[in-house]
Amino acid sequence: MKNRKLKIAFDVMGGDFAPHNELKAALSVSGKFSDEIELILVGKKDLITKSLNDLKVSTEKFSILEANDVITMNDDPTDAIKNKKDSSIFKGLEYHKNGNADAFVSAGNTGAMLAVSTVLLGRVKGVARPTIGSFFPSSQNTPVLILDVGANIEPKPRYLYEFAVMGSIYYKEIIGKNNPTIGLLNIGEEEIKGTEVIKETYSLLKQSSLNFIGNIEGRDIFEAKSDIVICDGFVGNVVLKFAESFLGLLKSTVKGYADKSLTNKLKVGMMLPVLKDVLKNLDYQNYGGVPLLGVNGVSIIGHGKSSPLALENMILTARDMINSEINLKIENALIN
Repeated sequence: MKNRKLKIAFDVMGGDFAPHNELKAALSVSGKFSDEIELILVGKKDLITKSLNDLKVSTEKFSILEANDVITMNDDPTDAIKNKKDSSIFKGLEYHKNGNADAFVSAGNTGAMLAVSTVLLGRVKGVARPTIGSFFPSSQNTPVLILDVGANIEPKPRYLYEFAVMGSIYYKEIIGKNNPTIGLLNIGEEEIKGTEVIKETYSLLKQSSLNFIGNIEGRDIFEAKSDIVICDGFVGNVVLKFAESFLGLLKSTVKGYADKSLTNKLKVGMMLPVLKDVLKNLDYQNYGGVPLLGVNGVSIIGHGKSSPLALENMILTARDMINSEINLKIENALIN
């Protein structure tokens, strides 16, 4: 898209393991993609400088945008807008809004990212409500995108339709699949099932030019019956948190089996390479973060427990969002 380096502001104070994991991710990106990406580290300058020194990295390797406050996971997002304007999230998004960076990336407080991004960046023309989604693994070895997963608890049918439009564009550009399929999460496949909001949404999607395949059920998600799943943020967040717990359950179940006897330990040991490969495909860090679709900028939100690999993938998602001009494509789709 541009014959210059992309400038990405990166919150190094946001995650649960900040700034260690963030700086490791920054070093990896700067080593692999220095010709494409220039990172601006956002956070407490003294702490960033000390951490870089501990890693034996020159402080001249990165630009630093100083922010002396942090929005914690316990802070109220709306209060943070008023009272934490010197936080890494607020400062980073403000820096992006003013045109000094092409994107902002953070694994900090999700609610604050949603609120501050919407207030500072505004909405893309034609978008009534921004939405956040999450990629899920599937048995088909292709990810499933669920929208919404927490930004809109009680959306109107029109909003859910917009989520489908934005999700379709995002999936096509990032995953590379033309005309991805869209399913509406419901308690049954029949058109007459569900709440009035779901029924009205079904009608809007059915009349649209989107590749809508109808209602799907919860059991269809991991089977990738549709590439994109549309639901309200309440349901989506419950599905997301439940799915995130599954990997831990699987690991603890295998460990419990191995601990029962030496024979079981040997069995698990023989299967360990296979298990690692299988579990790798189920790990959220392979997908990194996801954008807040519909805001007039590029705001990438990640999991608080993100590993350096997940954080690196978040930065690359920001790069892909910028290069694909997804916001322009969303605007054209919704106002024409």
